[in-house]
Amino acid sequence: MQQPYKYANAMNITQHIERGCHLFPDKPALIFEGTTFTYAELDRLANRVANGLRDLGVHRSDRIALFLPNIPEFIISYLGILKLGAIAVSLNAMLKSSEVKFILDDCGAKAVVTTADLVKNVPQQDLPQLKHVLIAEGTASEGTSLAELMANASPSARGVEMDRYAPAAIVYTSGTTGFPKGATLSHGNLISNSYSQQHCCGMQADDRILLYLPLFHCFGQNAVLNAGLNACATLVLHRNFDLTQILKSVTDEQITMFFGVPTVFLVLLNMDLPKDQLKSVRFYFSAAAPLPTEVAQKWYDKYGLVIHQGYGLTETSPCASYNHDYIYKPGSVGTAIENVEMKVVNNGKEVEPGEVGEIAIRGPNVMLGYWNRPFETAETIKNGWFYTGDIGRMDEDGFFYIVDRSKDMINVAGFKVYPTEVENAIYEHPAVAEVAVYGVPDLEKSEIVKANIILKPDCNVTEKQMIAFCAERMAAYKMPKTIKFVDSIPKNPTGKVLKRVLRDEAANEAALKKGGAAVPAIAKPIPLVATTSVPSNDTSGGVLKSLGNIFKRRN
Repeated sequence: MQQPYKYANAMNITQHIERGCHLFPDKPALIFEGTTFTYAELDRLANRVANGLRDLGVHRSDRIALFLPNIPEFIISYLGILKLGAIAVSLNAMLKSSEVKFILDDCGAKAVVTTADLVKNVPQQDLPQLKHVLIAEGTASEGTSLAELMANASPSARGVEMDRYAPAAIVYTSGTTGFPKGATLSHGNLISNSYSQQHCCGMQADDRILLYLPLFHCFGQNAVLNAGLNACATLVLHRNFDLTQILKSVTDEQITMFFGVPTVFLVLLNMDLPKDQLKSVRFYFSAAAPLPTEVAQKWYDKYGLVIHQGYGLTETSPCASYNHDYIYKPGSVGTAIENVEMKVVNNGKEVEPGEVGEIAIRGPNVMLGYWNRPFETAETIKNGWFYTGDIGRMDEDGFFYIVDRSKDMINVAGFKVYPTEVENAIYEHPAVAEVAVYGVPDLEKSEIVKANIILKPDCNVTEKQMIAFCAERMAAYKMPKTIKFVDSIPKNPTGKVLKRVLRDEAANEAALKKGGAAVPAIAKPIPLVATTSVPSNDTSGGVLKSLGNIFKRRN
């Protein structure tokens, strides 16, 4: 594990909930489905979890897994685990048995907190290191009730003092390629990033922050939950993304800060909501995937507020840059946040402003490393710099622009084509609701560009018309050679398009056309495929239902 900064300060990320309890004991910290938890109540519940786990024999540095949906027990257990000095391990609530086994075995989890519905996916007999299964919701025939454990535990505790390099959380990467890796984040990582996110976004104690993003993901867990608690704000938690409930919550709870992924803002625009529907919101923020410039401009034109953008990865806790208030540049992910350095490199050397290369990041936000994976850690962290695999550029003012993921770059006869650039051009067409651009193999040109497009309801465009539209906006080698109109585009739970899945589908289609067998799917431990769809005859309901599926556990 890397240790680029030698500070001796003892700390614990849960000092934020203890500070909130001390300063604002009766202030709402968390609201969930009509139930309110004050800062004092939330702190006491977390203390009961910490003491209950200690009674079970859980010690500092033990790994405790959270296999939960977005419910208060996730937050309460997370805080209790960290107060004890143990390590919280987040599992995607959509995982199935073999996938759960891989992660629990990989991190050596001593206990798992889950629900009666999800416990069937925890293969206890195949996990000799797993000693305890705690049921946080529902009644199960196996495991111990978390509520009973807490009822018999003391409500008094203080977060134990931890070194800034002590692991606090393991957040597993999405697993879109290869086996998932556990990004190990220290108490110093989380505290530094919480303060930076709070400062960048201007979070205040009187803010009411919407939290529907998955808590098992770094965006929801750190950039919203920890930063919000650090600001002593009120968090309004949703079990999943149900757009009808989200919009109702914005009005009823007078939400002031709205965090989301590009897909969410795109769907909201396509719904053509009244301007006053979101009037309580003063701040919008998008991350986890590139926000199309056309979407950002249309949002500003309608609501008069920019959608601020940030950039980062699970490995950077996650925030690394922010497109801030005093100089906001459309299309940029902003400048490096405080105490963080960013640069663009090519063949190991830093490039000049305007040149394209791989983005590298150094600072107190960079993870300790991948859990029990020294080789993979050494491949990505070199001399303290984390090499992201993202392709971007920096302008003369130090503002960064994401061009694409290096693995998604398309090679057309030696010319580099970045899908995001093509997608932004296609989004300019008024009939396009959503688009995903990717490369498919071609014997003559190495790869050709293909686009899957979801049209807005009641819109009809032919492939020939769309290609002609592209021809007016981009060089010939960048143009899609094939366009496929679809009802859905595969995504992971945070809204990132799974280009690998699209490439596999294209390969299968090509094989079948040639009369061959379909290409077998590559074995993958976490198939996080979810879709959003905009059927051509759908006005709203189907859109809401399908988008909600991004965050709902598949049956």
